[in-house]
Amino acid sequence: MISRNSSAGIRLVSTIIAVSDLQHSTEFYSTVFQWKIFLQENMITIYELPNRTHFMLYKKEAFAVNLRQKPEIVSKGAINGTEFYFHTEDLEAVIKRFEAISARCLTPLSERPWGDEAAYYADPDGNVLAIGRPLKK
Repeated sequence: MISRNSSAGIRLVSTIIAVSDLQHSTEFYSTVFQWKIFLQENMITIYELPNRTHFMLYKKEAFAVNLRQKPEIVSKGAINGTEFYFHTEDLEAVIKRFEAISARCLTPLSERPWGDEAAYYADPDGNVLAIGRPLKK
């Protein structure tokens, strides 16, 4: 029998995404989210986030070395099955940064049935980025 407490002690420490063009993706994420770069090398960019977590951009070729399999490339204009959902207090400012770099808007800012207002964009590799905040009551 599996214990209901089986997740105790497990925490997310890194989110890693494989990217086609590391420089372009680094510029994209740095502009939109304005995160601090913890480490940047020719194959990887690591952003340091709160609570000792990291968000990493990894060149697809280097990602493939670790896994012995290269990630699929999503065709231009398509999205893959990955979504990152972020909250921010300054939603309008983040949306302006998405617009300033001509990020592809998937759905504009609107109220969502779960109690947030959010807008959806695609990053250069087709990852879905939702930016939102709870609706004021």
